[in-house]
Amino acid sequence: MNKRENLLRALRREKPEYVPCDFELCPAHIDAFEKAHGTRNFREYYDFACRYIELKPSQHVNDYSKYYEDVEGPIEPLDWNPEWGVMGKRGTVAHFQEMIHPMRNFETEEEIEEYPFPDMNADYRWEGLKEENDSLIRQGYATAAFMEMTIFELCWYLRGMEEFMMGFYVDPEFNDKLMDKITDIRIEMARRYAQVGVDILMLGDDVSTQEDMMMSPDLWRSTLKPRLAKIIQAAREVKEDILIFYHGDGNLERIIPDLIEIGVDVLNPVQPECVDPFKVKELYGDQLSFWGCVGTQTTMPFGTKEEIFDVCKKLICEVGKGGGLLIAPTHVIEPEVPYENVEAFLQAIDTYGKYENVSN
Repeated sequence: MNKRENLLRALRREKPEYVPCDFELCPAHIDAFEKAHGTRNFREYYDFACRYIELKPSQHVNDYSKYYEDVEGPIEPLDWNPEWGVMGKRGTVAHFQEMIHPMRNFETEEEIEEYPFPDMNADYRWEGLKEENDSLIRQGYATAAFMEMTIFELCWYLRGMEEFMMGFYVDPEFNDKLMDKITDIRIEMARRYAQVGVDILMLGDDVSTQEDMMMSPDLWRSTLKPRLAKIIQAAREVKEDILIFYHGDGNLERIIPDLIEIGVDVLNPVQPECVDPFKVKELYGDQLSFWGCVGTQTTMPFGTKEEIFDVCKKLICEVGKGGGLLIAPTHVIEPEVPYENVEAFLQAIDTYGKYENVSN
């Protein structure tokens, strides 16, 4: 069984040979990793089972300057979402940017129509991706397409959180227009990624705080759920067995049954500080797999090596019982996490990850 087969068995809740793992590093850790190992590609260095298929860069540069004429000081595209015209101001702490929203002053739906959205579905950006995907699969890797910030987050990045949230009540037609525009782009992207043949389509929106959802579940069900369902359906019409991964930070327990209903296979990140991974495994483990579960507010920054080992062992034995777990920190590993704890995490997986070594 190669790495891809093992990972897919885990996510399909078929008992794998060992529990797969993964993590992402923040820029500061990548810089340190490069100094230590001579490469920035930590995924390749650790030979992670999942590799990402990314669109080719855009050849068309949109001019968004008119949306920022009232902004003082230097601004730049967001590091993590540079194509949609959302700008940021560089802060003094770590890698974070203060976000500035290009649609913050929009008053009409016509302004949405006039906005220069990126050419995500231009044919040239998809050339060669199927061949790249097929090559990775032949090498034994699972492939994934990142399409998180699927609807809600991208909409409020463009509009602004307060304006977008108020819009559900004071200007629902504007919100619908913006959500439909984004959804149409995402539907076509999902279809194309399925045609490429990726194993996993990564969707997601942070719709929750660590206490509860940012909106009522009923509002989510009437606005975001049907649009998300259309995106999933578009992918499944092309590739029936594509795995649908959904990322949602915070406590989204009240909509987990809805996510299952519309076809989500894998839930991420399952923050243990606000969502009990053992509880959701018990409630939904026959219908849903889990990617994450190791706290980046608790275990990773502050845990001892022994504590990291204990947390990982318990998760593997209980949440990973019979499959259904890809163990990972629940967020990008931030600067305050000692790299020794990252190494301890990997050592714990090596120690306890094989199913023959734990009671399952």
